[in-house]
Amino acid sequence: MEPLESIEALLEMASVPADETARAAAHKHWASLAHPLGSLGLLETMLEDAAALTGSADLCFDRRAVLVLCADNGVVAQGVTQTGPEVTAAVARGFAAGESPVCRMAKAARCAVVPVDMGILDFPGTAGVLSCRIGNGTRDITQGPAMTRAQAEQAVLTGAALVARQVGAGVNLLATGEMGIGNTTTSAAVACTLLGRPAEDFVGRGAGLSDAGLARKRAAVRRALEVNRPDPADPLDVLAKVGGFDLAGLCGVFLGGAAYRVPVLADGLISTVAALCAVRLCPAASKAVFASHVSAEPAGRAVLDALGKEPLITAGMRLGEGTGAVASIPLWDMARAVYAESYSFETCGVEAYQPQGEGV
Repeated sequence: MEPLESIEALLEMASVPADETARAAAHKHWASLAHPLGSLGLLETMLEDAAALTGSADLCFDRRAVLVLCADNGVVAQGVTQTGPEVTAAVARGFAAGESPVCRMAKAARCAVVPVDMGILDFPGTAGVLSCRIGNGTRDITQGPAMTRAQAEQAVLTGAALVARQVGAGVNLLATGEMGIGNTTTSAAVACTLLGRPAEDFVGRGAGLSDAGLARKRAAVRRALEVNRPDPADPLDVLAKVGGFDLAGLCGVFLGGAAYRVPVLADGLISTVAALCAVRLCPAASKAVFASHVSAEPAGRAVLDALGKEPLITAGMRLGEGTGAVASIPLWDMARAVYAESYSFETCGVEAYQPQGEGV
């Protein structure tokens, strides 16, 4: 499967509307199964949405992978994190070795883990980490743009190309993950811009900042927005000025999901902010975005609300790596098991439920 060569081509492919005929067929199938109508809630609408995305009510999610995009962020120079950028490289090596939390969870969910180097600082590469480097980490957003617009576009196209590669290998369900010290700072800056909110509303403690660290982080976001003045009407401008290589790449993953018609499970704050960028670039990309959980970070719920997505899981998670997205995969398996294998009203000899309005 050939990757797309321009942002314009990617947006054109992603803009194909959802297949409402397939959605209706999936809804009809759910209604034929022996259970109270709609009683599995989001598990039902999730599969209906997947049918509309893929164009078929015959659903299969047996090949799955989590794309974990890794990159460093120059803003860590402002003391916004507990640890230094060397941790990004260390965790990336942990992904390759299969030792990180998401690797353990992915094994239980029968999900492949695909770590990707989008711009880990001074990273020489290692077996098991796919190299898609856009740069050697981003610049400090409090001093100027994180990257050039050309780099932002390259990162978005790289994310979409990762999807094309996975779909070409037969993957039919993708999860998103990331690793990058400082990326809750960049994500908060992007969210503040797109949703028009101040740093005090959206900047959280990340991996456990002290009060002093939180104050520095909020000041860094305020300064980044003042210095760069990102344009909320232009998501690529926002990503280039106050984002990160991981965020831009994840934006491309969601656009790629829409273009190649594969469900993409959003993880926590970083990936949902990236999904919001994708949807602002191409509203039809929303059809490929599936919320896994709601992040405990302050902006977590607000970003999901802006996307119009309901999370499957509310568990106070904020680890990252794609852990929340992978944690939701067993729910997809359970939903499909009922959808594909449960008996119908007809086979069990029970009169089918009929839709009734309130007060009937």
